[in-house]
Amino acid sequence: MFRISRAGLCQLLSGSLLFLFFSASCVQVDAAQVARGQDNRASEADRFVNDLLSRMTLEEKIGQMSQIALNSPEGPKRDERILKGEVGSLLFVRDPVEINRLQHLAMEKSRLHIPLLFGFDVIHGYRTIYPVPLALAASWDPATAERAQRMAAREASAVGIRWTFAPMVDIARDPRWGRIMEGAGEDPYLGSRMAEAQVRGFQGDKLSDADSILACVKHFAGYGAAVGGRDYDSSDLSEEQLRNVYLPPYQAAIKAGAGSLMSAYMDLNGVPATGNRWLLHDLLRKEWGFRGFVVSDWDSVLSLTTHGFTSGPEDAAVRAVHAGVDMEMTSTTFRDHLADAVKKGLVPQSEIDDAVRWILLAKYKLGLFKNPYVSLDRAQKELVSEEQRTASRSIATRTAVLLRNEGGLLPLKRDVTSIALIGPLIDSRPDVMGSWSLGSHPEDTVTVVEGFERSLASTGTKILSTKGVEIERGQPSIFDDQFPSPKPTLTTDAAKEAEFHHAIDLVKQADVAVLVLGEAQTMNGERASRSTLTLPGKQQQLLEAAVATGKPVVLVLVNGRPLDITWASEHVPAILDVWYPGTEAGNAIAALVFGNAVPGGKLPVTWPRSVGQVPLYYAHNLTQIPKDRDTRYWDGSSAPLYPFGYGLSYATFSLAPMKTSATTVHSGGSVEVSVEVQNTGGLAGDEVVQLYTHQRSGSASRPVRELKGFRRIALKPGERQTVTLTLDTKELGFWSPQTHRWSIEPGVFDLWIGTDSNATQHATLDVTPQP
Repeated sequence: MFRISRAGLCQLLSGSLLFLFFSASCVQVDAAQVARGQDNRASEADRFVNDLLSRMTLEEKIGQMSQIALNSPEGPKRDERILKGEVGSLLFVRDPVEINRLQHLAMEKSRLHIPLLFGFDVIHGYRTIYPVPLALAASWDPATAERAQRMAAREASAVGIRWTFAPMVDIARDPRWGRIMEGAGEDPYLGSRMAEAQVRGFQGDKLSDADSILACVKHFAGYGAAVGGRDYDSSDLSEEQLRNVYLPPYQAAIKAGAGSLMSAYMDLNGVPATGNRWLLHDLLRKEWGFRGFVVSDWDSVLSLTTHGFTSGPEDAAVRAVHAGVDMEMTSTTFRDHLADAVKKGLVPQSEIDDAVRWILLAKYKLGLFKNPYVSLDRAQKELVSEEQRTASRSIATRTAVLLRNEGGLLPLKRDVTSIALIGPLIDSRPDVMGSWSLGSHPEDTVTVVEGFERSLASTGTKILSTKGVEIERGQPSIFDDQFPSPKPTLTTDAAKEAEFHHAIDLVKQADVAVLVLGEAQTMNGERASRSTLTLPGKQQQLLEAAVATGKPVVLVLVNGRPLDITWASEHVPAILDVWYPGTEAGNAIAALVFGNAVPGGKLPVTWPRSVGQVPLYYAHNLTQIPKDRDTRYWDGSSAPLYPFGYGLSYATFSLAPMKTSATTVHSGGSVEVSVEVQNTGGLAGDEVVQLYTHQRSGSASRPVRELKGFRRIALKPGERQTVTLTLDTKELGFWSPQTHRWSIEPGVFDLWIGTDSNATQHATLDVTPQP
């Protein structure tokens, strides 16, 4: 047997309280396995795993297919189950000392020394929180998204977490759905680029690197199309919509090397996703060639019976495994029923072996068989480090979207004598972080008040601050255990009215007012759908009263979805959407408001004028041309408030006429589309050049426009730059409901280039058959 040297283990655990515990111990691994299994070549990995599989009992195999959550009823029994080889993964354990202790049980005390895989929801940061994924998409810069998740992976891995349940790549076209904040918005092309970038960020150059973590693409598939925007509700999608809109980001993430995938809760076209063999086997494995493992969502195997799909727990276990689920998250139907099901002949042994093989391969690629422990020194150096804070602050400024800036009110001049800083979110630490900040410590967060005070410390500007109103969700949230909703400090109607008037008095006293309004942390995320999009509570009344004073008003939005700000878009001169910015929120917002940073983000989702327009998205099909294209409702406009891809800057830009390298191209070829961009303003800034296409005719109706390329550039005042986007004709292909296949159909295509989805510069491209 091969034994890790004491010296090597001592170095691994240097400075740890566990040193004495481990110093006399050693990890036992078969020497032949080590010789064959350490260079990560697929063939050697397969031999390593197959050899291990041949020596596992049925119960040990099912153990690898089982995950235990820290806060579940199974939690207290985990040590015993680890020793028996009945656990493959643990969820929510994030103390590195405890992780090393549990890993020691698996590697030293269990029969086969198979390492555990520790998972956690590292969605937009671990301890240092970054902007939510919808905000990352608003950067329109995949490198920004990749950087955010690389930094998150460094922190998470520093405490021993090697598996995250991200990225969520669900396309979402209904802002009532709370989890829209967790994805990249409405567009499959932008969503695909962000999916790839996040996978690269999490998994790094090599999965076996100590600071890489396994990505888990979710929720497969169509979860973002839940009926009515109600979380967990069914999705009913045609195969045309599924393949052309909802599946591309998944395929992009898998091509980028994502090592795991999560099945969804809901029914997809009448079949629960967790029991859907066409989805998890025929499409994912056979058609796409996915070589990672599939984990269920929380209790979604057990829930197959709730759906009325299975007759009970045993049937649920059997049908989930047959569909292609390899690991069960939290519920215990696999552990309780699979062994008997195999003995009864209900589940072939080969299906169990296939599931376990993918799980063991992932652990092998992560390097856990060789390096199962985490060095305690890493956490001390990495968590909320200055490098992490700098990255969080920079990315938060890069994801902000300037929606309105009449008269150039922003950036604010530093010579103002007083600023009224008003709103229920100005002094809240959890609320500016957004949901899925489960590993954060609120005390690390910089509030908006603190950011303004630091930014203006040397100017003598007086900051007059108060809440004005309070907002609360009023219903339990799944995050209440982590971040209990603060109890309102204003408990009587008289106190609330007095606070409201106090806020308006401060606005009257100040030179300018900055109102920070939006949604509390628990108003977005899982189980956080809304039936309205208005500003919660009495924030709208506060905003209107502030504007009525006649003082200049800046509205800073903190949110995770599009909001109904139609009134503000007509009456508030400056509107800046910062989403949920994260740990460095206050510093980032102050930098943006005072011009130390210039907003350059663009909307990754269309903003409706009212909830009655929902769902509203730019890539719709045209079925009729009415007299007025913007009037499809007799009682209001059908046009969006802000289009997809929209966003302003403190700088101004002009675009020269677009050019194309060809007007005709063979199917399978490519064409270059270029435009010269000039910064015509007095400040440096970023612009995003966007390319849209439309197929004029073919075997099916196609959307009026589809995003097919973009690039974000930075320009100094007066600077010019030519942006060239290469359009590969493969991007013009689609899955046709007539032919039931994907193809590039010859014909005439419209091309537009500009700075949002209403781009006006136009050219045509004739795509001809391959010779």
